[in-house]
Parts: sequence; structure tokens; C-alpha cells
Amino acid sequence: MAFLVVRERGFTVQCVLSVAPDVVSHQMVKFATGLSKESYVDVEGTITVPKDPIIRASQQQVEIQVKKLYCISKAVPALPINIEDAVRGEIEIEKALHAGKQLVRVNQDTRLNFRVLDLRTPANQGIFRVQCQVENIFRQFLLADGFVGIHTPKLIGGSSEGGSAVSKLDYKGQPPCLPQSPQLHKQLAICGDFGRVFEIGPVFRAEDSYTHRGFCEFTGLDVEMEIKEHYSEVMDIVDRLFVAMFDGLNEKCQKELEAIVKQYPFEPLKEAGVEIDPLGDLNTESERKLGQLVLEKYGTEFYILHRYPLAVRPFYTMPCSDDPAYSTSFDVFIRGEEIISGAQRVHVPELLATRAEACGIDVKTISTYIDSFGYGAPLHGGFGVGLEGVVMLFCALNNIRKKSLFPRDPFSFAAPSA
Repeated sequence: MAFLVVRERGFTVQCVLSVAPDVVSHQMVKFATGLSKESYVDVEGTITVPKDPIIRASQQQVEIQVKKLYCISKAVPALPINIEDAVRGEIEIEKALHAGKQLVRVNQDTRLNFRVLDLRTPANQGIFRVQCQVENIFRQFLLADGFVGIHTPKLIGGSSEGGSAVSKLDYKGQPPCLPQSPQLHKQLAICGDFGRVFEIGPVFRAEDSYTHRGFCEFTGLDVEMEIKEHYSEVMDIVDRLFVAMFDGLNEKCQKELEAIVKQYPFEPLKEAGVEIDPLGDLNTESERKLGQLVLEKYGTEFYILHRYPLAVRPFYTMPCSDDPAYSTSFDVFIRGEEIISGAQRVHVPELLATRAEACGIDVKTISTYIDSFGYGAPLHGGFGVGLEGVVMLFCALNNIRKKSLFPRDPFSFAAPSA
């Protein structure tokens, strides 16, 4: 007799091979016990109910009495990481240490070096299914609210955000840039009378960032819309969108969230909206301290700050009418960390050019963008958020690299070598 545990997409079931005439031979049992871990197999058999629950399988009330077993692909005998080690959470490891037992800890670098194996853990299966739902809820909510999905260019003539974090290329003798966001082109779509638009697509930041949330490439969730009276209309969309997202994830991803919590324990997100006028820009530590204060006073981990100083915002941000030192902009925070930036945009071409020059941007590189507002443009605003960052903070993961399928930062690039 032999016992095998087979796994598919995070679920496991026990298979039993019992020697029986004309069904399972001694050679078949020997073959099964000789299979290396993580080999791909096809199993044919009869589902039965065991006397006692199967503790080591996720499907505890059933098992498979094997009749046929085929090896589709045999894994190497010595794997670089074992899945039973990779599924282990820090709490389990610390408890074992206090009990005088040392368990294998698979660190983040090792996980990324052998990403294909690490992706097979139940937590990772859950993480990327939650990510899929975030994208789906984002899209469906906006479509239902009258938005149109668009796709903007990923090769542009100059910087889209200003600053030095621009990825420059050499393309047929021309020096295009990869977009830091779809900002300029989604505004042009508003000028083209689409009214409300959104985009889900890659954005690039050439930052020397080595923090827990620093990335060179991520998936942006971007929105732009006409404003009828006040930029609070954009904040209202953010509020309703993310409350719907939180509710949708808790409703549709219960099994996935359970798998994530088992390896990376976290408390459910407390969602509510609070608006606070800041006196200046915030660094990461200030964001966290403010997050603690808001949680203690208002009982929420989802809140909005608005009217940021104009000097710390991009060139296309509209100044406040009552005080030009401030801007009609906002940031949204989850668990004490900034996750969304948004604002009303400048729609007057002369002011756009002045603001671009003040921010060190060569106006010639964005002349088509600026000129477009001379043809008539509505009041408008929008926001952008990173898909990976949303899930990282919703699931309280301590590093955004856990949330990217193949993360790219200044140290690594995900694509296999040619």
C-alpha cells in the first residue's frame, strides 16, 4: 500500500494505492513511491469516504482509491525549495523556536530566485486570485458608472510626471520614454469628449528605490473624469469604488483570503472615509503615525487627505482658487500608507506651460499635450493607484514583491534570459 497527496491550485487530496489483482500491482506501488515531489501526474480512481478525516490534505472528507497513475512530468529529485517549507509563516517559525525546534525559513530572495515553485503555495495562489478580483471589480464598477476603458501609448516623447525617474530608450535613433503614468493621454481623451475614462496597464518608474513598496514596473489603475462643480466629485468616486472593492473581495475571495491569512496573518481592513486638511507633505514615517491617530480616533484604516501644497504636486495639478500655495489634490491612505494620488488638473494651456517650466520640464516635449487644451477643455480630474499596492495593503503584506508575479526593481528583472 502507498499514500500520495496530490495538489492542484492550492487544494490537496490523498490518494491510496492498494495492491489488488488486475487493478494495482506491486510494480505500480513501487513506481508511485518513486515519484519525486512536485512531479505532474494524472490519476484515475474512485472517490471514497475515509473512516477518519485526512489531516494532511485540504479535502479531509474524501480520498481517491487509485486505479491508474500516469507521470506527465517528473521533477528533479532535489528541489531548490520545498513547498512545505515555503508555506510556513513567520508565526509558526517563531513558535517552533520558542519550543526549541528550528524550522526551515525560506527568505524573500530565495522565493524570487525560484519563483515558479514559490507560486505553487496556497498563499500565493490566493494572492494572485485576489489581485485578479481587484482588477475585475475596478473595471466593472467603473463601467457601471459610465466610464470607458482606454489604452494609451507606452512609448512617449518626454516625461509624463517630471523629475528624474524616467526610463529612456533608444528606438530607431529616437529617445522615447516609458510612461510614468498614462496621465497626459488620459487627459487628452477627456478633451476628446469621452467624459469618463479608465485604463489598466503597465507604468514605469526609473527610481533607485529599495523600499518595501519600491518598483520599476507595476500595473496602474488609472481614472480621469469631467468635473461638474468641485474636485470632491473625484474623491467621491474613489470612496465608493474602494468600499465596493473591499466588500467584493471579502465576499468573493473568502477561501483565497483564508489561505493568505494562514501564512501571512492580518486583521480585516476597517473601511470608512475621513477628510483632513494637511499643512504639508508627509514622509513614510509621518504617514504611519497619522494612520495610527486616524485609526484610534475614527476607527478606520481608509481615509483621504486633500489640499496638498502645490510645490509637492505634479505640474498639471490645479492650484486652489482661494490660496495658490495649495492645490486641489488629494491622497488616499490604507493602513497608514499612501496608496492613491489624485487631483483636479490644469485645463488652461498658458498655466500648464508655466507650471511645466517651473517643474523643469521641456515644454517642447509636451507641446501637443499643452496645445490640445487650447481647443476647449472641460474641468476634469482623476487619480491613479498601483494594482500590486492595493492588494499589498489590503492583505497587510509587508513587501510589494509578494504581490507581483515577477517583480522588477533596481536589482532584478523578471524576464528569463534569451
